[in-house]
Amino acid sequence: MSDGNGHPFSFSAIINGYHDGGLRAAGWPGIYDYVRRRHGSEFGVGDLHVTHAWTQDPEQTASLCAACRIPRAVTHPGELLGEVDAVIIARDDHASHRPLAAPFLESDVPVFIDKPLTLDLDELRYFVPYMEQGLLMSCSGMRYARELDTWRAGQVDLGELMLVRGTIVNDWERYGVHLLDAILPLMPSRPESVRPLSGTHDTLEVVMKDGVTIRIDALGAVPAIFRIEWLGSRHISSVDITDNFTMFRRTLWEFWRQLVERRAAIPSISTLDVIRTLIAGKQAMETGEEVSLDESELS
Repeated sequence: MSDGNGHPFSFSAIINGYHDGGLRAAGWPGIYDYVRRRHGSEFGVGDLHVTHAWTQDPEQTASLCAACRIPRAVTHPGELLGEVDAVIIARDDHASHRPLAAPFLESDVPVFIDKPLTLDLDELRYFVPYMEQGLLMSCSGMRYARELDTWRAGQVDLGELMLVRGTIVNDWERYGVHLLDAILPLMPSRPESVRPLSGTHDTLEVVMKDGVTIRIDALGAVPAIFRIEWLGSRHISSVDITDNFTMFRRTLWEFWRQLVERRAAIPSISTLDVIRTLIAGKQAMETGEEVSLDESELS
């Protein structure tokens, strides 16, 4: 578990289904609200089953198992080795990711790591071979947001793309990855640099290699907002991403497909673009200067 992140409950419920009383009592009313609105046919991901669970707090682990029909609680993550076919690390405190993931990756156990994968270039270098081997997947669920389906299908004719704007809650380090994972795969070119803008909150511009800019505002502690605006010469459009259940379910299906096919569901270069942009943005805010992604090569 990590503070404010209920993904162990939401991911497990989507895979296993859930016990109504257990999830209602678990302390995640938002998750309980959106899963209980779904039809029973929407639960389950391939032949996956969450069979074991660990958190830092045995009471929290017991709550998770009761809510999401997980048969076995363990007292240490190392107990999973030799017992499971894959691991989901559903924590978004990036500093915990390598220590938790390494024993499994180094034992050829596939791992899904919650966003953001890392904010450290040395750690990113460590993770790259596992991404390329199809042993590691990491992303925000917004990469698969239902609200962006028309863009993925090429059904929106913007004309010449002039500007993309994204608005999110909280801060760049923890939540910028949401919009980067949603926007960057849809762009016709790759990110080149990140520059900070002045303001009362985290505001950055990602400059793409074709000159188009993506402006992202992380507004801090405000009501929930995950909005993307596309401004083109022929059309201007915006979406609010709100369907958490579908984006998480699609993410887990992609992880299942990676397990079955033993190849990366997301090209490693796409994950690298997202994480390197996130790291460059952090550096830009610290220095007050534009940071080129070329300055953060993985060589």
